[in-house]
Amino acid sequence: MLKIKEIFSYNSGSPLLFNHYHFLLLFTIAFGIFTLLNFSKKKLARNAFLFVFSLFFYYKTSGLYFFILLFSTAIDFYLGLAIAKTSKRSWKKVFLSLSLLSNFGLLVFFKYAYYIVDIINYWFGLNWHVINFMHLFSNEIFASNFAINSIFLPVGISFYTFQTLSYSIDVYRGNIPASKSLLDFGFFVSFFPQLVAGPIVRAKDFLPQIQQEYQLSRTQFGKAIYLIIIGLIKKVVISDYISVNFVDRVFEAPELYSGFSNLMAVYGYALQIYADFSGYSDIAIGLAALLGFSLPINFNSPYKALSITDFWRRWHISLSSWLRDYLYISLGGNRKGNFRTYLHLMITMLLGGLWHGAATKFIWWGGFHGLALIIHKLYTQKFKWSQNPKGFYKLYAHVLTFHFVCFCWVYFRSANMDIVKAMGNQIIYQFEGFQIFEIFRAYWKVFALMIFGFITHFIPTTWKQKAQITFNSWPNLAKVMFLFLVVILCFQSVSSENQPFIYFQF
Repeated sequence: MLKIKEIFSYNSGSPLLFNHYHFLLLFTIAFGIFTLLNFSKKKLARNAFLFVFSLFFYYKTSGLYFFILLFSTAIDFYLGLAIAKTSKRSWKKVFLSLSLLSNFGLLVFFKYAYYIVDIINYWFGLNWHVINFMHLFSNEIFASNFAINSIFLPVGISFYTFQTLSYSIDVYRGNIPASKSLLDFGFFVSFFPQLVAGPIVRAKDFLPQIQQEYQLSRTQFGKAIYLIIIGLIKKVVISDYISVNFVDRVFEAPELYSGFSNLMAVYGYALQIYADFSGYSDIAIGLAALLGFSLPINFNSPYKALSITDFWRRWHISLSSWLRDYLYISLGGNRKGNFRTYLHLMITMLLGGLWHGAATKFIWWGGFHGLALIIHKLYTQKFKWSQNPKGFYKLYAHVLTFHFVCFCWVYFRSANMDIVKAMGNQIIYQFEGFQIFEIFRAYWKVFALMIFGFITHFIPTTWKQKAQITFNSWPNLAKVMFLFLVVILCFQSVSSENQPFIYFQF
């Protein structure tokens, strides 16, 4: 029996996830209250309730670190007002700089402190240790007992800091007016569907929606339920199963498996991370739609890409567009000549890689993608016909792009460079093709799900659209009942405890 205390308290061992039955219960209750508030036509009460619920949701995922969210929100709200009110360019730059410093300061402290200290110790032969000044302050003032040499990474900090940063930059550029309502701005930053793992939402797209009347047509309802169903299947049925039962095992000790198994694990991880992250995005977009809000698409069949440039137009679209608009263009984009263009591309991808985590492997991952983008740009400039590949070249471009992305995923997933080397050695020198049949027989459920996952990914978009239209034609009760059956299926398919979404760690 679920206790009231379990519902309202934070459990570090079991944070609240979209694929957890606790969340389904809480959201059902919250949606009921939300519906009643909409009937009363009180937008302020409705928005205030969603704001409070969003904070509660974040508390359930990160505990008291939701105060960091409140701090970031308050800082950028008032700095945005200051940027908008002053007419002097110099002061606008000062206030923008304060926003940049506060947000990047939070990221550096919580996300990169250990990494920076390790680099300093390595290069200068020092023995520095990380100190959590917040814990130290709390222990001194409130006589608490926090560990002063431990820094916990708040869930979603990379996402909501980027979100508030884009707001400050847009206000500075004059692209949007500054929000006059702290409630509206707080609601924009903390809106729970996209709070912890995106999509990264722009203020210019979301803030106008807050004051709109609630609308949920039959088609919108069907689309929302459809996305939630697809997201749950991607995450729980496909991603979690192949991860727990195959991919994680191989990446933990690749030398214990044949080269063929290692290669399948690479393909498996490519599917796993896509199904996991796009599944989260689908659920987030669907939940937001039920509440009357539109979130941007975050994935568009990325493995259908015909080039690495095309891949980044399809993968994690909200992040890639953010890096383009606020980093690449700010550096100068393609306005400073070819060399500077390539340099800006490389810097953008290196920092994009580092955004994913404080580890050298992410820099390698970003660097490989940056180099590939430069090579592709050079190639298409020399051979114009390659911009629209056809026939055999189209197939070649697709296969090459997919395998390059998979190669980079090895660096992204591996715990260290030794794992990368071991997997490469196994694939090249220990392939052991004669064991393929036995491996398929041993892991037939995993490979069946992988085949199903890739087939559903590569089927024509028109087929997916027809499937959604057919689902929308069902009675609303049938849609809800089907969602209920999918939820039961997901819980029954769980082979271990609920797996966190991969991008929670970022």
